[in-house]
Amino acid sequence: MANIEGIDRITYGVDDIGACRRFFIDFGLKLVREDGDGLDFETLNGCEVFVRKPDDRSLPPAVEPGATVRQVVWGVRGAADLKALQAAAELRERDGLLSGLDPNGIGLGFRMSRKHAVDVAGMPSNVWGHAARIDQPSPVYDRAQPIEVGHVVFFTDALLNTTRFYEQLGFRLSDRYPGRGHFLRCAPRGGHHDLFLLQTPEAKRGLNHVAFTVRDLYEVIGGGLHMARCGWETQIGPGRHPISSAMFWYLKSPAGALCEYYADEDVLTENWKPRDFEPKPELFAEWAIAGGLDGETRRQKAEKAS
Repeated sequence: MANIEGIDRITYGVDDIGACRRFFIDFGLKLVREDGDGLDFETLNGCEVFVRKPDDRSLPPAVEPGATVRQVVWGVRGAADLKALQAAAELRERDGLLSGLDPNGIGLGFRMSRKHAVDVAGMPSNVWGHAARIDQPSPVYDRAQPIEVGHVVFFTDALLNTTRFYEQLGFRLSDRYPGRGHFLRCAPRGGHHDLFLLQTPEAKRGLNHVAFTVRDLYEVIGGGLHMARCGWETQIGPGRHPISSAMFWYLKSPAGALCEYYADEDVLTENWKPRDFEPKPELFAEWAIAGGLDGETRRQKAEKAS
């Protein structure tokens, strides 16, 4: 089985390059290249976020109109992993990248991972019976600096076929909404999910959101408040997902659908048994603030500071 280490690159096809440039810089990504073809960004650990024009011939076809993700490239540990993946799926090789389409029509790739280790750490919490932070206050972040792209969520009209396809590549089922949604992780041990496939009654294909990992819940809040101060619109957040335990903040993105800051997700092992859940709002969010917090007052936008 191939050793897949997570998302290595996300590529968007967008109409408004300028808006995406402003958004991702405010979001905390590093702009490393800019020319007539588009923009290249990186997270702290070198995970790439590419922004391209929608008619770029190098991109796989779009599965929905407008700005959206056109390709997800996953990183692997070694050359043997690429060989195993090529044997497991119909993928073409060019310049060290295996590429093709998944059954949902989304561009898919695998390459030797270009991410690198980073010396960053989240602030531990003091819980009853275990004080992990002594003589040290918790931080206040002025903005976020995402560490990596942690997961991506797609709408699908082929939930079972797409799930089986990824399982054949080595992905593991973490949890599910039977007949509606599957949470998948790319390795036996790791975060709760790297990929979530969601089949709604409309049975459409497209992007739901791209999620960026940050250090801790304090950075989720700091990042969301900074984006609010920059004028970007929050869809929902801050809040907490009970299924994965993660803290989140979702922002509307000019690159398509939503971008999420998140932290403190559950970590699973090969001993984990997938759970079945009935889809309902309180399972998406135990609690959440619709529309986010005002960047100046730090309160809900419907309220005013006294």
